[in-house]
Amino acid sequence: MPTETQAYAAHAADKPLEHWHLERRDPRPDDVSIEILYCGVCHSDLHFARNDWGFTEFPIVPGHEIVGRVTHVGPEVQHYAEGDLVGVGCMVDSCRECDACHDGLEQYCLNGFTMTYGSEDRHDGTMTQGGYSTFVVVSERFVVKMPDGIDLKSAAPIMCAGITTYSPLKHYGVKPGDKVGVIGMGGLGHMGVKLAKALGAEVTVFTRSESKVAEAKSNGADHVVVSTDDDQMNAVAETFDFMLDTVPVQHPIDPYLGALKYDGTHILVGLMDPIEPAITGMNLVFKRRVVGGSLIGGMPETQEVLDFCAQKGITCDVEMIDMDYINEAFERMKDGDVRYRFVIDMASLKDKAA
Repeated sequence: MPTETQAYAAHAADKPLEHWHLERRDPRPDDVSIEILYCGVCHSDLHFARNDWGFTEFPIVPGHEIVGRVTHVGPEVQHYAEGDLVGVGCMVDSCRECDACHDGLEQYCLNGFTMTYGSEDRHDGTMTQGGYSTFVVVSERFVVKMPDGIDLKSAAPIMCAGITTYSPLKHYGVKPGDKVGVIGMGGLGHMGVKLAKALGAEVTVFTRSESKVAEAKSNGADHVVVSTDDDQMNAVAETFDFMLDTVPVQHPIDPYLGALKYDGTHILVGLMDPIEPAITGMNLVFKRRVVGGSLIGGMPETQEVLDFCAQKGITCDVEMIDMDYINEAFERMKDGDVRYRFVIDMASLKDKAA
């Protein structure tokens, strides 16, 4: 029988999230049933709840940075047992048959991956619902193990912010001694700094705000450049191997291209809109620079980043909240008033149900 689950959902773009009773589907043979302990709050959750991208189907339960405890496993499950501490990230299914899926790059599934919330289930056509809830059912292929010793609260955002910054650093080949610029100092940016440092890079944060200088250095940045200061930007011209660009809104790219060496790479992980203002072709052609992008990571790499963070003692800076604070958290997140990720203690939702 479907399991009744407590959740918080958006029922319209102009309405606050509110308490909702959700029925989770019956587990399939390869499914893992998970009691959710913590769920991070990503800016994408706000975009979906407000229908900023124009394709939200209401009601919607956001949340794709999930940490929980296994309560049941299906008969075909091989890698998990009741009581295991696990995580679920931004996707819960893919076609599993295309080249990308075979390569462990399910995020680039040629037939489209199934998002943790707001996607049509490939089997029964229902809409997936996310982690602002007490319980979830997921195929074991899209579940990862929490490594021993990792802080569960701060591990939740690693399922999105962590893997989103780790995957491009690994893919584009950041190595010890490289000079990496991290543009933006928010949820993605602060993880990018920590991960790039752990990979052996010399890291510089680029920020528009003088107030972020101390914050950036406290998170491990070797240097900070205030990008609105022409003298500071001129001083770092043609000195970087990589730029990890975490800014989610339209912004000029050319000034940062000018800070790259020849053969340098500018990696977009935050911007989903058209690049405006346009890039000047000369900034690419004359120095053989590359502008690339990256989307989360596949399941093997998501496990890898969790293990890496546990090994290196890397945590996401979080502010814990109760479930009924979510609407206030959305407003604060919109205003940039969080250092650097809200994480919901789902016990607060269980208490509400009781």
